[in-house]
Amino acid sequence: MEKQSNARPWVLAEANYAYTKENPYQVAVLPMGATEPHNLHLPYGTDVFEGTVIGEHICEAAHQQGAKVALLPTIPYGTETNMREFPLAMNLNPTTLSHVIKDLVASLEKSGVRKLLLLNSHGGNDFKPLLRELYGTTSVQIFLCNWYQIIADLYGPIFENRDDHAGEMETSLIMAYYPHLVAKNADGTLMADQGDTAPSRFTAINEGWVSITRPWHLLTTNAGSGNPHAATADKGRKVMEVLVERIGGFIVELSNAEIDERFPFA
Repeated sequence: MEKQSNARPWVLAEANYAYTKENPYQVAVLPMGATEPHNLHLPYGTDVFEGTVIGEHICEAAHQQGAKVALLPTIPYGTETNMREFPLAMNLNPTTLSHVIKDLVASLEKSGVRKLLLLNSHGGNDFKPLLRELYGTTSVQIFLCNWYQIIADLYGPIFENRDDHAGEMETSLIMAYYPHLVAKNADGTLMADQGDTAPSRFTAINEGWVSITRPWHLLTTNAGSGNPHAATADKGRKVMEVLVERIGGFIVELSNAEIDERFPFA
């Protein structure tokens, strides 16, 4: 009797050639993470863990609805140039990341996978210029989702505090799916500061109509931006439900869509 595999076929790292040979994928999802400090209480791999677990959930949901989707292994490094003063913020310059993605796009194209979703989990990664550069040079249609930007409407209904980095939302996600990695004090409180940030001396920067690359050792106390202390695991599970509905639904549509001369327009 043949032994059946327990692999999840929507996770490429677990799939085998016997499966991929008979079940070609239509969509690839590539989570882009980072390795950097997240206040005092969250792991350096927070963005990696988030990208991975979100990718697993959205791809599973899409697969169950018939999408031919493959979750690629998460890229664990991102652009950290503004965190240089923090130890072990592991930097890949934007040009380096672009070369990595270009090579992976070429691999997908050679394999006949013509739809790619970049699932970005790190605010320091800026991939829109790369999408513009690759447009027209490859048959792979590339889409970008900064997942943390599509849940802005959840601040208020779910979260009390805005989260820029290692705040309530990110802490809630890690509490829900990696609780053993959240550092706490002896009394059970988070081993974290309040996530306060220093204002600029320039009103234009504070109001957002002039931007800079923020030096995080001056902006923050311990790399945290956003108060994490109202975080709960239940909030993390609620935000995952929204992400699965929104991004998972998009993947199903993308998998079913025909690439023609007007794609992606009607």
